[in-house]
Amino acid sequence: MGQRDDSKYVICSVCHRPNRVGKTYCQYCWSQIRSTVEIDSEEARETLHGLEKNSRRRKKIRLWSFILGPLILVATLSGVILVGYTDILIRPPLTLNSNSPAGQWAMFHHDLLHSGSSGSGDTLPEGKLLWTFSTGREIQSSPAIVDSVAYVGSRNGKIYAINLITGTIQWEYQTGSWVDSSPVVMNGVVYFGSNDGSVYALDAISGKKLWSFQTPYPIRSSVAVAGGAVYFGGDDYYIYALNVQTGEMLWRFWTDGLVVSSVAVNNGIVYVGSEDGFLYALDARNGRFRLRFRSALITTSPAVNGNTVYFCSSNGYLYAINGRSRNWPFEYDILPYWIQLWGMGVAPKPPEHSGFIWQMKLGTTIWSSPTIQNSTLYVGVDDSLVAIDIQTHKILWSFKTGGVIESSPAVNGNIAYIGSDDGKIYAIDATSGKGLWNFSTQGPIGSSPAIFNGVLYVGSYDGLLYAIK
Repeated sequence: MGQRDDSKYVICSVCHRPNRVGKTYCQYCWSQIRSTVEIDSEEARETLHGLEKNSRRRKKIRLWSFILGPLILVATLSGVILVGYTDILIRPPLTLNSNSPAGQWAMFHHDLLHSGSSGSGDTLPEGKLLWTFSTGREIQSSPAIVDSVAYVGSRNGKIYAINLITGTIQWEYQTGSWVDSSPVVMNGVVYFGSNDGSVYALDAISGKKLWSFQTPYPIRSSVAVAGGAVYFGGDDYYIYALNVQTGEMLWRFWTDGLVVSSVAVNNGIVYVGSEDGFLYALDARNGRFRLRFRSALITTSPAVNGNTVYFCSSNGYLYAINGRSRNWPFEYDILPYWIQLWGMGVAPKPPEHSGFIWQMKLGTTIWSSPTIQNSTLYVGVDDSLVAIDIQTHKILWSFKTGGVIESSPAVNGNIAYIGSDDGKIYAIDATSGKGLWNFSTQGPIGSSPAIFNGVLYVGSYDGLLYAIK
């Protein structure tokens, strides 16, 4: 063997540091040296310098990661909370609402208050029959009235356009099943759902189909139209938004129950109840979750007055909630444990559900949607129409009918109108609760009355649409 050359080095394959030629194990990491590629001392110094430089850089990276990592995490979590649970960064558009245009009756119960009235109320119905229109099957749908035409669905699977003056048909459109959904008429188009699982858009003049959107199960929810979108709920547990021109889906939101409640859109927020027992508030633009408020099974529709949302649950409760409130993170996951700890005396009393303002127990069951006029709320409870002062939360009066009330009240000219399962439509003094007159049909009334230019329009399970002057 020749004399060892100390100026020659080999690189360790594990730690990549130079070792003098002839060493069996690395003097740095004690790994066995297997490389046979030799470098001179200058290259060895450059290699060590590079390693030391990389080591210093890695230490700086670790230091800044240690400093910036928590800051980035906090900023990210703050952004998620600000966007997901507040309106500080992104607010729904205040101009996005589903009210009827002035002078028209374009949606279920006319407006966001569900006032069920249009016009000044100078001329009021007096209980005299003007005309009837027969569909041959039960009418659950509530009429929409635009440009002297009434639009209403029937359980014969058809939707009708009926001339208000003569009571004669202008056109009809056949779907694949019952039409319990109440139609909405906007910009010359009729929108409605059918139990065949489709939402339809028809030309209001001719009845020609413009588009339809198919879901797997019935659509009993009445639609709302606002800001270029059609909103509705389905028996497939989803809340939908469709493009108003094409019918293409913009977004959908999953609930845990059937959605038969009609939709209201106010200040860019979608409000709708589900049979999973929650009222939902969603961003109308993208379906992003904002609030869910727990009650019991909800089949009725909310009434919106400013930022306050009023709704009823099937077990007889009336709720008032702040519609712009947001749930705090994991609220309904944490609350059950918090309540248990509070009951054991080891935690403070949990807060009210997010958005809660007040609630009242009104009766055994409520299948009627609330109506608001001025500071009074009207709603059918069991077999009675009840008036509640929304400022004092006191019952002002109660009017008993002869059957369960599924219809929602309309109020116009200080008179409240309500249908009952006893087959009658009642006119009641909205101040005193005294009955003024009633009109008998031949079947239960689940349709909600509409009042337009002094005439009341309502459907009955006897298959007739009534015009009462």
